[in-house]
Amino acid sequence: QVQLVESGGGLVQPGGSLRLSCAASGSIFSINAMGWYRQAPGKQRELVASATSGGSTVYADSVKGRFTISRDSAKNTVYLQMNSLKPEDTAVYFCNAAATTMNNMYVYSIYWGQGTQVTVSS
Repeated sequence: QVQLVESGGGLVQPGGSLRLSCAASGSIFSINAMGWYRQAPGKQRELVASATSGGSTVYADSVKGRFTISRDSAKNTVYLQMNSLKPEDTAVYFCNAAATTMNNMYVYSIYWGQGTQVTVSS
């Protein structure tokens, strides 16, 4: 009912930058929070950053000051600007959204994208 499509991943050298995008589509009624998670090999998926429709943001301590999350609510899109990338940022990055649909306007469900690989290596 809600599809999330990420783009922007790739290979970058340490200290470089990447910008991830995630567009939500489908029978969307409303979206509350949208965010980014990541999962490195052998590790659990972890929150990177999240932004609510009201403008509140949350960041993992490991990315504060380097990553910036932003939203375009009119386009149902969330971005993650990643600067000063480190090898430990290497992971699959997943977009996440809490949304209601035209078929169920009163209950938020969590939706996930398929992920985009970010590799930081020289």
